[in-house]
Amino acid sequence: MRFAAIADVHGNYLALEAVLADISAQGIADIVNLGDMASGPLDARRTIEIMMGMDAPCVRGNHDRYLTDYRLEDMWPSDRFSHGQLEAKHLDWLRALPPSIVYRERVYLCHATPADDNTYWLEAVTSDGVVHMAAIETIEEQAKGISQSLILCAHSHIPRTVRLRDGRMIVNPGSVGCPGYRDVAPFPHAVETGTPDACYAILDDSGGHWQVTYRQVPYDHAAMAVLARQNGRPEWASALATGWLQ
Repeated sequence: MRFAAIADVHGNYLALEAVLADISAQGIADIVNLGDMASGPLDARRTIEIMMGMDAPCVRGNHDRYLTDYRLEDMWPSDRFSHGQLEAKHLDWLRALPPSIVYRERVYLCHATPADDNTYWLEAVTSDGVVHMAAIETIEEQAKGISQSLILCAHSHIPRTVRLRDGRMIVNPGSVGCPGYRDVAPFPHAVETGTPDACYAILDDSGGHWQVTYRQVPYDHAAMAVLARQNGRPEWASALATGWLQ
């Protein structure tokens, strides 16, 4: 069993197209999508059209939920911008996505944690805004009741693999389209991946043991940075251009 996992595209259709081309070049036909597809100052409509055409197993991310469930006046700026680009058919598609699924009976998929689409699973944030590895006990507590040997999550945009003490593995494939951002919960903090490249993961069951390969894919990130700046988001432009927030 070999497949690719993508997540956190955030309206970056050029990064998505580059990743899909790279997946195809690896000889992989099966893809799962861990959510947060449209929200961002880029091109939500074009991104969602690609996603809908893929017909891949998808779960709904927190920003996908904001787009369908929040009033416009309550949305974050990226969600409000993206909402204006989407039609009813796109929102209906996002609304129908489940918060979690089991893929081929062997892989558990969710966006953030099984219980909450807006909480980091593998990371924790201190009160002074430092993002660090979460304690193994906290990670394992969230994994209770999941029988699958491979668990996929996203949300933090940080590529990471954690092997639980019972042998199960949790993988975050990183972000296809958003290499840096700021957030306010649970405390104000920043995430910076340090590269503008699009990221995804390949999962391979080799002799009963899961192996993960992270792929960093170059693409025309400068064009996306220009688009973000044109749409009034210089911090997004910096992250897209460099992987750092300036």
